[in-house]
Amino acid sequence: MNLVDGLRARWGHALARLDRAVEQLLLWDERALERLSSSRVLGALDLPLLVATYVGYGYVWAALALALILFGTERDKQNVLLGLAVTIVVVLTCQGVKALIARPRPQFSRRGFHHQFLTPASFPSNHTAMAFAMAYLVARLYPAWYNVALLYLLAILIGLSRVYLREHYPLDVLGGAALGTYLAHGLLPWLSRCAG
Repeated sequence: MNLVDGLRARWGHALARLDRAVEQLLLWDERALERLSSSRVLGALDLPLLVATYVGYGYVWAALALALILFGTERDKQNVLLGLAVTIVVVLTCQGVKALIARPRPQFSRRGFHHQFLTPASFPSNHTAMAFAMAYLVARLYPAWYNVALLYLLAILIGLSRVYLREHYPLDVLGGAALGTYLAHGLLPWLSRCAG
């Protein structure tokens, strides 16, 4: 066996191992979805989780922005613009990743009147990415412990609601949380310099 054949064989074995690892991860993801969406504990929180999903559509972020614009300082108004810029980048990035990966959403079980999908693609969760991006911004711009605790609790509930309502797999939510946090962390210093 020559060097090129040896490298091809090693590359083939490495890809086969990677393929098996991805299959195992996706199998875990599907099982976790089933456990969480049928959990009795979460079932007792059905209404709060449904509300959390609706909150994730941006109503809370819009209300906070409006309050800061109406009653805040000039710095608060600049922070609203920072939040708007991060929102645009997070949504566009999530939509781009969704188009690239094109993972189908889980089998959906309609609960009440809730059924709104921006796209049939699942990974990453837009709701969760936005919730964690906003929680990160609030933690950096308004670091009082109660602000941080409230926004991160809300972000976690929004992410959990997406799995509980079977609109996303757990990995979609984890990916959304990581992506939203990463983008907010990366954009905040740059946007702050542009605004300042």
